Amino acid sequence: MGHVINKEAEKILDKEFKVLDKGFVRLVDYMGGDERVVQAARVSYGKGTKTLREDKMLIDYLMRHQHTSPFEQVILTFHCKMPIFVARQWIRHRTARVNEISGRYSILEEEFYVPEAKCVRFQSRTNRQGRDDQDEVPIELQKKVLRILQEGQKRAYEDYNKMIDDNIARELARINLPLSLYTQWYWQIDLHNLFHFLELRLDYHAQYEIREYARVIAEITKIVAPISYEAFERHVLNAIKFSGEELKALKKILNGQEHGLTGLLKVEFEKKLEKIFNS
Repeated sequence: MGHVINKEAEKILDKEFKVLDKGFVRLVDYMGGDERVVQAARVSYGKGTKTLREDKMLIDYLMRHQHTSPFEQVILTFHCKMPIFVARQWIRHRTARVNEISGRYSILEEEFYVPEAKCVRFQSRTNRQGRDDQDEVPIELQKKVLRILQEGQKRAYEDYNKMIDDNIARELARINLPLSLYTQWYWQIDLHNLFHFLELRLDYHAQYEIREYARVIAEITKIVAPISYEAFERHVLNAIKFSGEELKALKKILNGQEHGLTGLLKVEFEKKLEKIFNS
């Protein structure tokens, strides 16, 4: 199995892709790409394919039938800078290797995430963990929220600095710093589990801020393994899955009836229908 070099991926190594107001994502290193997926699959499937067309067909087959192990042979390493609250959602994906900056050893910089005014939204009426994407927050209230966030961040960092100046242990001085503080880590993950991360974090259910990181990581992944990413888009990302209850509702619609779903079930079902008819 030869060493795989992707010329397009080489061009973006260590390039900083900006995310949010102060964050970024960099591709630090990669091991393999589409060729590695095909090479790994050939071990199982015999001599295998030769042409690009046949390689694409093989990768598409692997993705369509959820033969995941060949995709696990491709490894990507990212250097990421994000607010702590984003990192805490991100770390739920336990299939990666992570090395994060430590506030016990380092003096933490005064870098806090402040959302754009347009991102200040009301609580959703249908999604207990999300923002409402319908009603606009009045401009004055947007300004008030941003002022509260910035004043709280400034005060917290001033208190942190006072304790550092008094030689209080860093591990204690940091504990009142807010979740909006930026952190950094090296994040290494195989392509199969990266696709699972993207499937969840590009979804509209995910919080806006982590979706922005997922969007940038998706673009980088598309460069490293374009054929695999195309298959992922076709069979996973853009696939629409219906529950048993939703299938019954769909059958009612096809028979000219109201679907009968209510609440969050209704919202999610109608979003799926919208996705179908707008694709």
